[in-house]
Amino acid sequence: MFNVRDDEPDYAFLQDTDTKEKNVYGKNIETVSDGDALRNKSLQINNDDSISENPNRYKQHGFFFTADNCIACHACEAACSEKNDVPPHLAFRSVGFVEGGTYPDYRRLNISMACNHCDDPVCLKGCPTRAYTKYAEYGAVLQDPDICFGCGYCTWVCPYNAPQLDPVKGEVSKCNMCVDRLEVGLKPACVSACLGKALEFGVIENKPENRTQAETEIPGFPDTGITNPNIRFQQTKTLQRDMVRVDSTPIKYHRDDEKGGYTSVLDEKHGRKKYWGIKKLLTSHENAHAIFTLSAQTVMGAFMLLILGTLSGIPAMRTFQQSSGFIPLLITLVALMGFGLFKLNMHLGKPHRFYRGFNNLRHSPVSREIAGVSAFFTGLAGYTFFMLFSYNFTAILAAIFAALGVAGFIAGSYYMYKLYRIKARPFWDHWQTATAFYGSMLSLGGSLIALAALIFMDSPQALIKLMAAIAATGLIIEMIGHYFHTRDLKKGPGEAAAAHYEQTTTFGKTWLLRNILLGMNILFALTISFTGLSGIPGILAGLVFALSLLTMAYLGRIIFYALVIPTTMPGAFFWKNKGFVEHARESGLADMPQLGVAYEGHHKFDVKELMQTIKENSFQDMLSHVKAIVTGK
Repeated sequence: MFNVRDDEPDYAFLQDTDTKEKNVYGKNIETVSDGDALRNKSLQINNDDSISENPNRYKQHGFFFTADNCIACHACEAACSEKNDVPPHLAFRSVGFVEGGTYPDYRRLNISMACNHCDDPVCLKGCPTRAYTKYAEYGAVLQDPDICFGCGYCTWVCPYNAPQLDPVKGEVSKCNMCVDRLEVGLKPACVSACLGKALEFGVIENKPENRTQAETEIPGFPDTGITNPNIRFQQTKTLQRDMVRVDSTPIKYHRDDEKGGYTSVLDEKHGRKKYWGIKKLLTSHENAHAIFTLSAQTVMGAFMLLILGTLSGIPAMRTFQQSSGFIPLLITLVALMGFGLFKLNMHLGKPHRFYRGFNNLRHSPVSREIAGVSAFFTGLAGYTFFMLFSYNFTAILAAIFAALGVAGFIAGSYYMYKLYRIKARPFWDHWQTATAFYGSMLSLGGSLIALAALIFMDSPQALIKLMAAIAATGLIIEMIGHYFHTRDLKKGPGEAAAAHYEQTTTFGKTWLLRNILLGMNILFALTISFTGLSGIPGILAGLVFALSLLTMAYLGRIIFYALVIPTTMPGAFFWKNKGFVEHARESGLADMPQLGVAYEGHHKFDVKELMQTIKENSFQDMLSHVKAIVTGK
């Protein structure tokens, strides 16, 4: 338990007496009822089994930030980092700011932000390993880095930059509300260290002394409807009509007098010049996701076309199944799927803990995607294996595994799409994500079958024409979604419009090339669907089409990952500034730990090191994990 100093100042102690019953979202402030079994349990802090006598222990607590008082001294950051032993490249609490006007009428608004221990924590629901728990005690949302395997999905869904993915350790950690201090009646370390009394803490909806407001939003703060965060604000000083972020994010906040607050809008701070942005794309941290989704969707599309085409009795499909190319294609699908899964797993901060991804099937779309894709891969591999034999019983087993593969496809492909419908990331939160994913399944899957037919079949024209028509359909579906996505981004909120702005400037030339290739590939596919491919010219045309299709698919997918702009808190000139982080890594400044930037290294996991780690550390843990699932303990 935390040790209270003899000379602890009065302002460091919790001082709530009277509390309200409901918060502004209409939810109970009391976290559990009087007779609930969750009461009177120890948090086992540092193996101490004592229980706090705090009368408000089972009430939702939260931070109160008075923006008028914050001087951006960063004492709250320093106190938090010292108390929690946070490495210099992370910060559980950080101070950013927005500014407006010019001298002599310049206004600046500082914002100190950590985890808001929300009523509806999307990090908890999204985490596939169940590393998050919302406790009855103080309503704290706590995260266990030892359980985390470093997928980073919680950092995607949180609108407030609260979960911090450590690129060195490959795990997430975040603000823990200083529950060890709360248990002995003390406020969190950041609050006790605040010089200007800008930060306060207590039972939510309680106003600190000499405060007149308790607002749920402030300029620069994301939509509270996403998570119902437990933080309240006071900001009484008049600000300029437009408050600008000083980080690299092309967003500013405009005062909307009709709505009575500030809304995020596009800030064209980089001009309108178009660039390729190839280096940023090729070095993106999310390259593994692009490779996995493209390979998985190619395999899923091809497998479903094979199964459905055979069941529907299409002569060309039946002929291909009886040809010498059917088994090599299936083996290729297994290898391609295995490669995609390997790339995705090695992207994790702790790839040897991959099995923890099944932990949160109840809530997490990531866990459900993992389960669905695993079922699909098992069905595909089993179907491929038993199709190698010609016995009656193997045909039955092949059919069973094919059914498993179809079920896995339905679940896996749906949650592969669903996990990107994130409110904190408007660029992804659009039905175009579905048209891109399912369109890729048709275009890439159909093209792969056509390629196999061209190589192995004596008379492949009928099948090539059919697959070309299917590929054209997938490309047209993708083009329709692309058009409406672009249209809606332009009309959308600041983060959506900013993503489109980055798409047409930072990656403008690459985006334009991708669109040209999309149009060309549609014409290619439609032409092949009528003419087929024959002779050396046909083979060359097919190769050109395949190369063009792969280039288009990769560019579209890596842009999808690289330019998304989340609804995050503003940073400063250096700290929490994506532009500076990129510059520091490129120039070598990241070698200076005092700058708070670390290289992304956890995903460059050596295979030999992985196998050694599994052998030494994970086998017993895996056995214990399986036992817990089987026994329910």
